[in-house]
Amino acid sequence: QVRLVESGGGSVQAGGSLRLSCAVFGYAYSSSCEGWFRQVPGKEREGVAAVGFDGTISYADSVKGRFTISQDNAKNTLYLQMNSLNLEDTAMYYCAADPSPDCYIKSPLGFRYWGQGTQVTVSS
Repeated sequence: QVRLVESGGGSVQAGGSLRLSCAVFGYAYSSSCEGWFRQVPGKEREGVAAVGFDGTISYADSVKGRFTISQDNAKNTLYLQMNSLNLEDTAMYYCAADPSPDCYIKSPLGFRYWGQGTQVTVSS
């Protein structure tokens, strides 16, 4: 059974940084696409960043240059380093994984496994 567990969310002032972690358990596929999404109430879940098993990385335009996605395969953990946070980054952040080798910022429907989410709140 695949399970994803996020951590690292919290409250931060604008301009600050946070690092989200996503521990992945029970994933036994030979390929993977792992990503971060975020959602605010009343809006659709949007892709933030994705990384494929071949190291291919993609970012949403809104976070390019500020966020960095990375993996520690030895720890089966996915990270999202978020710098220069602004008010618009406030959201529930979710990590996701899928066995598809086709990895990019795609619809949430393209990801099979999800974590429970961690809240990020940026204040002025």
